[in-house]
Amino acid sequence: MLFGASNDYSEDKIMQITLAFNHFGKRLVQRMPRARFGFVHCVNNDYTHWEMYAIGGSQNPTIISEGNRFIGPYNKMLGNDLINSKEITKREYTEESEWKTWQWRSINDEYINGAFFVQSGPELKDRPFSQKDMIKAKPGSFVGRLTRYSGNLRCRVGEPC
Repeated sequence: MLFGASNDYSEDKIMQITLAFNHFGKRLVQRMPRARFGFVHCVNNDYTHWEMYAIGGSQNPTIISEGNRFIGPYNKMLGNDLINSKEITKREYTEESEWKTWQWRSINDEYINGAFFVQSGPELKDRPFSQKDMIKAKPGSFVGRLTRYSGNLRCRVGEPC
């Protein structure tokens, strides 16, 4: 999922996204989500088997990861190279000197199999929105129960789903 029109469309700074109760699993490479500008609150999602990164961004988005479960992918060989994709985050098209000021925070996330989230920017002291505008997250250890029935529907034409 790519949120934000382009790197040149700064009007997306007012974008507000809540991504909740999803399972992101096998054969997904990246962009769960990737944001340009704006504010993204990832809440109680289940991330497994990503190949490059799970959460990415460019153009200084604010990303709050809260109560998610991240199960790092197993290392694999590509030719003679060992591929290790356990880092959850990726800042694109930006030097570290710039992205280290972006507010990317992990709150009560659960990390399994070496997964890790690179935080940046100031501590999250005040929520940018009213609590009435935000989903209250459960700790990452609850994600299996919260996302148990998430995923694609196996519907067939002419039959009820």
